[in-house]
Amino acid sequence: ERGGEGEQLIVTGSHSTITNSLLPTTNNEQLKTNLFKILIVDDEPINLQVLINYLSLENYDVMPVSNGIEALDLIDQGYRPDLILLDVMMPKMTGYEVCQKIRQNFPTHELPIVMLTAKNQGNDVVEGLTVGANDYLAKPISRNELIARIKTHIRLCNLNLAYGRFVPHQFIDLLNKQSIIDVRLGDNIEQEMSILFSDIRDFTALSERMKPEENFKFINAYLSRMEPVIIQNNGFIDKYIGDGIMALFSGSADDAVKAGIAMQQRIEDYNQHRIKSGYRPLKIGIGINTGSLMLGTIGGKNRMDGTVISDAVNLASRLERLTKDYEVSQLISHHTLARLQNPTEYSIRFIDQVKVKGKSKAVAVFELFDGDKTKVKGGKLATKQVFEEAVFLYHQQAFVEAKQRFEDVLRVNPSDRVAQIYLERTRTADGFNHTPLEVVR
Repeated sequence: ERGGEGEQLIVTGSHSTITNSLLPTTNNEQLKTNLFKILIVDDEPINLQVLINYLSLENYDVMPVSNGIEALDLIDQGYRPDLILLDVMMPKMTGYEVCQKIRQNFPTHELPIVMLTAKNQGNDVVEGLTVGANDYLAKPISRNELIARIKTHIRLCNLNLAYGRFVPHQFIDLLNKQSIIDVRLGDNIEQEMSILFSDIRDFTALSERMKPEENFKFINAYLSRMEPVIIQNNGFIDKYIGDGIMALFSGSADDAVKAGIAMQQRIEDYNQHRIKSGYRPLKIGIGINTGSLMLGTIGGKNRMDGTVISDAVNLASRLERLTKDYEVSQLISHHTLARLQNPTEYSIRFIDQVKVKGKSKAVAVFELFDGDKTKVKGGKLATKQVFEEAVFLYHQQAFVEAKQRFEDVLRVNPSDRVAQIYLERTRTADGFNHTPLEVVR
């Protein structure tokens, strides 16, 4: 082997004819979209061609590059292979260095790397595995063994990705585990997070009109539109609860709030499609709270599940349910409001205080209405100051003055359901003995 230069690849097994082009040819480019993608990194053209010929015969979509820098640039530009075959001794950057760079963004269970090299000493193998390679093959290489190992690593990677659809990788990362196989019953961590609950309004009435298979199609059509905006805002879905969603955000509270706004906007877009198709538009309610929680695993020897346990979670769930009482789309607690980086960026108004069952202190609740329709949002912005004065007077038991303010709000924004609810309270005897609403659910 010559230092800094390529290594001669010798593949044993059935003979493969070497073609003139490094890139495999096909008359059906569309077929490639369904193939597993393999990135080959080797500075020897003969090595590349031999590997291309063999892998193309196995129906892999092959992308060859001649050095590590090209490979890293390709990945930075968004190319995502299912597996990488990586030479070790190359000019400009060794395979070890390339592997280390890739592992900064892609762990071993997400992107398998198989090193192919003439360096076959024990310490060479150890170094390759230490920097993050999944496998290490010394030349000469058996064609059948190479194909078998590729299939095994892709299958294991896909199996891990499939697990990720049931146990989010973010959940595993928060537990400081490399993969699902490292998780043990009772693993837990305490951390401050924002919790988002959402639910479809009147789902029971909707589902009663549908057959079971139609219910599943409807729920999946809805959830598949909500999931991306949660992920785009640095959250992950902890669990689906029928038509409901529980999502966690380990970053800033702004991530959860922006996800809630995006969910409302996405549902408006979806409703346009539903109306054109002759279906009823949907309404959702969202509750967000921020606080310390315990995240971990519970269960028994043969069956365990990931979960979060905290009063903060319970409050988020109850805020979501409270959106039904006030007929609003999104409510946040004062805990979440206090952790927003710049609350003035959002359209927020104080709604009420709620006393969670079993707790002595009331929690301030705010409506976030950035996701409302333009006309609705405009009406609330135009009356925000008068509305909050009215709510303050109401809680001071100045009901006559509060009544006048709520009437002022409704003259400008007659569709404001929260103002209507408060106005009704001021007209009843119960209104004169108001205490913070206790959420008993």
